[in-house]
Amino acid sequence: MSTKNGLTYADAGVDIDAGNALVERIKPAAKRTARPGVMSGLGGFGALFDLKGAGYVDPVLVAATDGVGTKLRIAIDTGNVDTIGIDLVAMCVNDLVCQGAEPLFFLDYFATGKLDVSSAARIIEGIAEGCAQSGCALIGGETAEMPGMYHAGDFDLAGFAVGAMERGAELPAGVNEGDVLLGLSSSGVHSNGYSFVRKVVELSELGWDAASPFGEGSLGAALLTPTRLYVKQALAAVRAGGVHALAHITGGGLTENLPRVLPEGLGAEIDLGAWELPGVFRWLAETANMEEAELLKTFNSGIGMIAVVAADRAEALAEVLKAEGEDVRVIGRVVKGQGVAYTGRLL
Repeated sequence: MSTKNGLTYADAGVDIDAGNALVERIKPAAKRTARPGVMSGLGGFGALFDLKGAGYVDPVLVAATDGVGTKLRIAIDTGNVDTIGIDLVAMCVNDLVCQGAEPLFFLDYFATGKLDVSSAARIIEGIAEGCAQSGCALIGGETAEMPGMYHAGDFDLAGFAVGAMERGAELPAGVNEGDVLLGLSSSGVHSNGYSFVRKVVELSELGWDAASPFGEGSLGAALLTPTRLYVKQALAAVRAGGVHALAHITGGGLTENLPRVLPEGLGAEIDLGAWELPGVFRWLAETANMEEAELLKTFNSGIGMIAVVAADRAEALAEVLKAEGEDVRVIGRVVKGQGVAYTGRLL
């Protein structure tokens, strides 16, 4: 029986050779993220990590998974895919550190209809950069080429991070009335609320290549500013002593994320005059005629992480965080009650 005209997997739209080429291309980027505890490189059926090799005696593991939402749409439409991987890592590891955990390793899932090795490598090299910045090893992942599932040029990303802490070191712990709220500045919108952002851009009738109304460069580039990584800075503060909780300000904004780390019977007062609303949020709010309350429960509004700290340690911990490169503001206190009460105005 002749096989001259037989179908191949490539004929069906899946190029195994391209997948292998991608693995080889990204190996140097993954190697750059190696840290104590890593036992194997890319290419195996699984990835190994030695907790004792990482210095842990009685560890508790913490896991987190996330994506970057419809921020991907802007990256795809502009062709600027170099930093979207940083967002992916940040959304996972910034959550891990809020539990008091040190991120140890990361795995990614990249899916597309037709694998473009060059574009995929740029995306995964961004993931490796995010891992390197947070002291987390990129030890594995999955590249899925799925013809018929995605439009030409489209892709999806998901990430999975595992961290550890010594037993008894978990956060939140010891939050009390009178604790001080230290706000750490965000780098912009981060990776939440982009369905709203894209709707506002549509209302503005601006293209991604238009000059940014709130900063330098194009609108698309400005909105792709990567999510800030808070891992090393937050861990430095935790190790200095006096941090009772950390809250990553993601979907739900300040209004919904801070209460997640406060015990029953305690709420927070936040002074909105303690920091200046970044231009991107002012532009979004004004273009959409957005109420301040809606802004505060949709976006980070300029504060990407909150450290809840003992009052007698607030000044020292602010200095620790500043030494690590953070812009730190005292934005409020823990009080009796529930939820978040605001004073002052952002808009």
